[in-house]
Amino acid sequence: MKSLLRTLVLLLVRLIGFPGARAAAKKPLPVSDAPRILLIRPDHLGDMVLTTPVLNALKQRVANAHITMMVGPWASEIVARHPAIDRLLVYPFPGFRRASQNPFSPYILLLSAARQLRRGHYDLAINLRPDFWWGAALIYLAGIPRRVGYALPPGAAFLSHSLPFQSPELASVSCQRLASAGLQTLGYAPLSEPYTPERYPAVFQPDEEERLQVAKRLQRAGIDEHTPVIVIHAGTGGAVKLWRNEAWARCADDVVKLFSACLTNAAPARIILTGSKSEQPMLEEVAGGMTAPALTISDMTVGQLAALLDRASLVLGVDNGPLHVAVAQGTPTVGIFGPTDPRVFGPWGNPERHRVVASTHRCATCPAIPCGRLDFTPEELPQHPCVRLVTVREVLEAVEQVLPYVKRAI
Repeated sequence: MKSLLRTLVLLLVRLIGFPGARAAAKKPLPVSDAPRILLIRPDHLGDMVLTTPVLNALKQRVANAHITMMVGPWASEIVARHPAIDRLLVYPFPGFRRASQNPFSPYILLLSAARQLRRGHYDLAINLRPDFWWGAALIYLAGIPRRVGYALPPGAAFLSHSLPFQSPELASVSCQRLASAGLQTLGYAPLSEPYTPERYPAVFQPDEEERLQVAKRLQRAGIDEHTPVIVIHAGTGGAVKLWRNEAWARCADDVVKLFSACLTNAAPARIILTGSKSEQPMLEEVAGGMTAPALTISDMTVGQLAALLDRASLVLGVDNGPLHVAVAQGTPTVGIFGPTDPRVFGPWGNPERHRVVASTHRCATCPAIPCGRLDFTPEELPQHPCVRLVTVREVLEAVEQVLPYVKRAI
């Protein structure tokens, strides 16, 4: 029934939006030297970090472009301070809030959002999430003449320029392909290839006040500027991606020993466990299983967290947003992956500095590893232990590989 409803509504959307889309398509090239560009990315923290390379790339190619970015409130802080963005639209995209909703809500929101976007008179819109049909339908209804995205149904029908989706491919590369195609629709040269982290880095920088706040907090905990800091962010949005708390405790103790053996002239390393307020019990359990002293922090803003990750010598975690924030700071990382594919969602950085420990344990009811599924019920989780089966030894081996790149304390 839900599928039939979507089919009927999408057909209606095509009929309603057709006159506006046809009229928009007749707008001539070239546009002005200050084109109005709309970027849509509904995703959460990590995906938003992986999108940031596009922003500077567009601004560098078209210096006078007016760039608007439409994002969800759950990740807006990542791009709110970005210098390439001229306007930020924060919108509660349907399907990305972890709560039940009326089945008609996505379509009601679609019409109201399209009315809002029409007033922006955009020359180009790029739907940066490959499978986000709602975003494709939105820019169609808004009458934006150049609508770029990936040729995935049902959204492809609403695009004026669609690209074949290449998978597996790092998310940052996928975004840059779209940006390059979008520039060409405006009559500009495409982005230079290859798309690499060195040429198109991810950007999210804490400000000086956030750095000062973190430094003072560490001082109160007895951690001065000479102390190596190892941050572990064990939490994540999907429970199936979590490692074992006792494994984190053992790993933390062993990493401190590795630092002492390899950084012989340094002060003993300190472990900091970070997470959200709801993850505080998990942080306390990990800390309680350690022999080394640990500081737990669960009340930081995203900017303060970035300042801490920049201060860190090394960051460990599962597949989560803070790991990508750490990569954007240039801090070496080790991440544990299971159901998500690191070839798509892995770190956007030098693979020598950012190691991935990918589980090879296919769950009994999954067709492959990685399977790409995250929405397991609590009752299903015991049958999906792919991440939990990763060994401490595997993680420590990855840590040993990045030790030559760890940041030294002052």
